[in-house]
Amino acid sequence: MFTGLIEEIGALKRSYKQGEAMMLTIEGAKVLSDAAIGDSIAVNGVCLTVTEVSGSAFTVDVMPQTYRHTNLKDLRPGERVNLERAMQAGGRFGGHIVQGHVDGTGAIISRTTDANAVVFTISPHDTSLMRYVIPQGSVTLDGISLTVVAADKNNFKVSIIPHTLRETALQHKQAGSVINIECDVLGKYVDHLLHFKGENHGNHEASGQDGKSSKAAGGLTAAFLAENGFF
Repeated sequence: MFTGLIEEIGALKRSYKQGEAMMLTIEGAKVLSDAAIGDSIAVNGVCLTVTEVSGSAFTVDVMPQTYRHTNLKDLRPGERVNLERAMQAGGRFGGHIVQGHVDGTGAIISRTTDANAVVFTISPHDTSLMRYVIPQGSVTLDGISLTVVAADKNNFKVSIIPHTLRETALQHKQAGSVINIECDVLGKYVDHLLHFKGENHGNHEASGQDGKSSKAAGGLTAAFLAENGFF
């Protein structure tokens, strides 16, 4: 798990593609201070496993699923990337819960200034992701934990302070750039539970240990919540 607070800007040293499989070698200093083979490092918000460490660089494998759903396939040698090690249990939790599991990509529609801030407007390539994006909610862009300042059915906006822009590869992004999007995991779980359709013997309610019905199918309902003491 990650926090979305970028530790350093790394650079792609080299990449090797074979179909939709990739091997990336990335230069980084801070994230390698205690790195070992098998550790997780988020690269542009994508949780990847370190398979080799050599000097100031580490190597990771990218499987087809990740290749298809992230912007890693577009990286070129020398391109800057955001890096974050998996969070430590005893560390500060300054961002929000970030899994490193990218939901999809989006395009930067505009980049404008607002006093000391820079406002980015993002359009997800899959607009169904917008159901998880709410004003003042959290979203992860290329691994950066950010707050949504506005949203409609097709686009959303984030406002970036100078420090975040300076300390992340977002400083190099312009209108037209493709960016990784990870929506808030809490919203995704709530959405899944509300719309879940089970396959428990023809969609009937199963009885729990306390004799009350457990909603195995059909999603949560007001009647189910009332029956189980939620209101």
